[in-house]
Amino acid sequence: MPELHLRLFGGFVLTCDGDRLSLPARKCEALLAVLACRPGEAQSRDRLTGLLWSDRADPQARHSLSQALSSIRRATGGVPVFTLDREDVTLAQGALTPDVAEFLHLSESEDLEDLRAAAALYRGPLLDGFRLSECAFEEWLTRERARLQRIAIALQLRLAEREAQAGDPAAALATLGLALSLDPLSEEAHRRMMRLHLDQGNFNAVARQYRECCALLKAELASLPEPATTALHAEARARLKQLGQPALVAARLSPEPAAESRPPAPMPDDTQDIRFCVAPDRVRIAYASAGEGPPLVKTANWLNHLEFDWRSPVWRHLLNALTQDFRVIRYDARGNGLSDWNVADLSFEAMVRDLETVVDAAGLDRFPLLGLSQGCAVAIAYAVRHPERVTRLILHGGYAKGWRQRGDPAEIARREALNTLVLQGWGQDNPAFRQVFTSFYIPEGNPEQFRWWNDLQRISTSPQNAARLMNELGEIDVTALLPRVQVPTLVLHSRRDAAVPFAAGRELAASIPGARLVSLDSQNHVILEQEAAWPRFLGELRGFLRRDLPRHSINPFELATRRPSAVA
Repeated sequence: MPELHLRLFGGFVLTCDGDRLSLPARKCEALLAVLACRPGEAQSRDRLTGLLWSDRADPQARHSLSQALSSIRRATGGVPVFTLDREDVTLAQGALTPDVAEFLHLSESEDLEDLRAAAALYRGPLLDGFRLSECAFEEWLTRERARLQRIAIALQLRLAEREAQAGDPAAALATLGLALSLDPLSEEAHRRMMRLHLDQGNFNAVARQYRECCALLKAELASLPEPATTALHAEARARLKQLGQPALVAARLSPEPAAESRPPAPMPDDTQDIRFCVAPDRVRIAYASAGEGPPLVKTANWLNHLEFDWRSPVWRHLLNALTQDFRVIRYDARGNGLSDWNVADLSFEAMVRDLETVVDAAGLDRFPLLGLSQGCAVAIAYAVRHPERVTRLILHGGYAKGWRQRGDPAEIARREALNTLVLQGWGQDNPAFRQVFTSFYIPEGNPEQFRWWNDLQRISTSPQNAARLMNELGEIDVTALLPRVQVPTLVLHSRRDAAVPFAAGRELAASIPGARLVSLDSQNHVILEQEAAWPRFLGELRGFLRRDLPRHSINPFELATRRPSAVA
């Protein structure tokens, strides 16, 4: 009998003997998902028609249900997926293996490896990105997502406890980090992390976790932490005092939750190592490495400057966060920043060659690849050409087709107007022209962020290069490459992105095999530190990347407590 598997976490994927199957209609997928979430339980036909066709009493609705069941049976090659009678439908035991059923079964185990296997099955929200309007299915899906997420969070907490008991605090901390990526407001997860750090004597890690917890609670709930959370922070302060290190208490442990909203100081410029490499057409490309741990490569995006970005309130929070866990390798694109400005070729192909040049110059073998904006298309092209070198792909605010290729007349008119403004006002001392461009990318920024972005435009490239780059980016089209991406992929996109429409991110996730889409509640193209979307963005990114971190050799949470050093 063919082996059927159904993946519902992170999106709908049905396979037969490893080959992906397509069902003829969205409602067929929804019907199979409803049955798979209650494996072995009889579902009444009235309930199923009410969920998917609204009017359960309508004879036509029951006929539509029968047709959907027949379509699923044909698509699966006649495998007896269901047991049927006049009133009920039941997913047949053994004919189909849903990941939800495996997850629920393994999550009830007390065995450490079973719990780890269950946690690995939860790849993301149930049917992430799935929509079926004009029926009660959406309400059912919301409830099921919440139910399974609660089980996943409880599972992560149990797993972390077992890992700590097994003498593996690094694994326990990583697992708690994944729990917080699902629910950043879980004080229980924050407390357990603080306790683990405290038991290992990592007092400044306790303070960092406490600050993060306080900031999230204040931003999301306008509340202070529970007494048990504050007590752990106080215990860390008391133990530092017992060690006779009052200076550390003042420097590392903030006394008041009210002070937690201050942004961290940017990393000094001397903590990154800037070098140069030469592309095949003799253009010099500046690249930098900073931080400790395994490598993470960030592709160049629209407007970068290796030195300026460290101090910028638009970029420094992302760079500081990434270098806590990884040795981050990034570079200035040709025509930008510290790379050569006077270049003849600003084509997309040249951008991909520059990434290849930087990776080779840095001596990297295998690494995750992070792309932002047009850097996503560059990352996709590189991952398709070099699948043996890319372990994971993270795409934020990206697109397969540039603004001209997307063919939206309104967007094309807006972009052409911006291009005119770039040529006329980009290099002027008066920032009014550049402010129009800034408002396009970070409309919800504060005055300080507007000022820094305005200045970044002026110092990162010339008006002529900026206009040329905008035209080149409009012609990008990597649509044909998307089905050829072979690495695990996470796609993040702001739902109200003013620069790149959310539909462009959705297209990436829908066309890259197995990709997971995370929508962020933001209007900004670049997620800013003060936004409620920032903890979600960072949690998703860290949770996705930490699966590649060595479980025993690196503790990413402990790395976060040390000052990153320059990399030779």
